[in-house]
Amino acid sequence: MLIIGLTGSIATGKSTVSSILSSPPYSIPIIDTDILARKVVEPGTPGYKAIVNYFGPSTPDLLLPASPDDPTGSRRALNRPALGRRVFGTSDERKRDRMILNKIVHPAVRWEVYKSLLYYYLRGYWAVVLDVPLLFESGMDVICGSVVVVGVSDPAVQMARLRARDPHLSAEDAENRVRSQGDVKGKVEKATFRGTATARGVIVWNDGDKEDLEKEVQKAVRTISAMSPKWWAWLLLLTPPLGVGVTAWNMAVNYMTQRSWERKEKEEKAKL
Repeated sequence: MLIIGLTGSIATGKSTVSSILSSPPYSIPIIDTDILARKVVEPGTPGYKAIVNYFGPSTPDLLLPASPDDPTGSRRALNRPALGRRVFGTSDERKRDRMILNKIVHPAVRWEVYKSLLYYYLRGYWAVVLDVPLLFESGMDVICGSVVVVGVSDPAVQMARLRARDPHLSAEDAENRVRSQGDVKGKVEKATFRGTATARGVIVWNDGDKEDLEKEVQKAVRTISAMSPKWWAWLLLLTPPLGVGVTAWNMAVNYMTQRSWERKEKEEKAKL
């Protein structure tokens, strides 16, 4: 089964691409880590308790008001905008808080991802989309056979889309959220470095309307399918030893690509 990593910065159109891929004619199952991240911090979960214990004392509005059917307030959900204000930004304090939040949420999300991948593999799907905003930053690109980056050429367009989608955000809040997910051009460079010729890295540009985006997605799927056809997925499913070997080889290639990218970055910084 091919794991297609889908990423991009906030408000670049990643969710729209995910919706297109999950619909006919593609009908590829989606593992959305944003949804899983909400699931693992629902009231009563270990993640929820850890967040409340750490952020609660210094964030009075961390929890939403109790609902009528929860008079004791034991199931008060997280106030995500309030939590976002604590962790999004470039100051040392916000970076530290974001790191702590990630340490709480990421391990639980990874476990849910692995369970979902096993489920779809056993169901015989030729591919699954792993939708991760911070795919490269979390290192989860290592398990992906192909990585699709949804990009926007003009940062101003990205910012305008974000504020149109979330009108409650101030200009500063919007800028902090964009910066916290990294420069989309950097993600494009990493995907290109993985190899566009072999479809290990694919760029979907979302500078136009939805019709233009659908054409970009169609082109991307055609490229990926040519490199990893459905018959190959069935062969790997029916011959587990071959599947394990191909998976190990793919992860080794991705790991070496990561190391090469890191060396390239160090060399470029050394020249400055």
